[in-house]
Amino acid sequence: MFANQYYTLVASLREYALDADTKGFDAREIIDSILEEVKACDGRLVRLLYGYYDCENLAALRSGRQLFNPLGTLSRGELEEELRNPHRLPEFLARVVRAYADPEGEDAETVDTSLRFEKELFEAYYKACEASRSRFLRQWSRFDRTLRNVTAAVAARAAGRNVEETVVGEDDLAEQLRRSSAADFGLRGELPWLDAVLAAVNDEANLVEKERKLDLIRWSEAAEMATFNYFDIDAILSYLVRVNIVARWTRLDAARGREMFARLLAELDGKKFMENKQ
Repeated sequence: MFANQYYTLVASLREYALDADTKGFDAREIIDSILEEVKACDGRLVRLLYGYYDCENLAALRSGRQLFNPLGTLSRGELEEELRNPHRLPEFLARVVRAYADPEGEDAETVDTSLRFEKELFEAYYKACEASRSRFLRQWSRFDRTLRNVTAAVAARAAGRNVEETVVGEDDLAEQLRRSSAADFGLRGELPWLDAVLAAVNDEANLVEKERKLDLIRWSEAAEMATFNYFDIDAILSYLVRVNIVARWTRLDAARGREMFARLLAELDGKKFMENKQ
């Protein structure tokens, strides 16, 4: 099956710019403009990518926290309604919400409500990504879950907490994190970015700089996963992952946000240049 090609859309991505004198970078506008251009089947993949933030927001709302990530597909009010009566959420998330709302109900037969709501929610999300037809989304979700698991496991161990409670997923890497007592969890030979993560989490006292180092790992992996995708939905998803990183740093540190967006534009131009030479 041939992937849809978005020549005009991908070529226009470089037109998005973060003005050095403006705080008006709008990731939501970029996402919505892409959703307007891609076919419905590919739009579902974009929304699945952003379902991660819906999971974050649902977990925060249910626990009474005020944190809210605007990159989610649903507003705060819509998610509050979903917690009472899920009908907008994709079924794999709605099932978790219903199960915790009614632990004796039918949905609870497939959801382990003895675990934290947040953990089961992300379990469902990553399983949906694993079943996606997008190669990028499958690889990215696998990487993202592993990176977050490693980071959480290292932090939990340092704080004397139970590592098992922080790890999401049932794959071999997740089990290794739960079982291993080695400093590197016995994963040094399997994860090329492991040393960089361990150094960022263990050795970096500056929390902002630690997060920047972790996001640079995400950035590099997202770009590499779409190296040979030029105009299809996987190229667009890779771009959006990096836009999400820019959006985060625009909120945390405007100067670094501009720096990362400039890097994204340079990478897009370089990729087009190489593709044109072939």
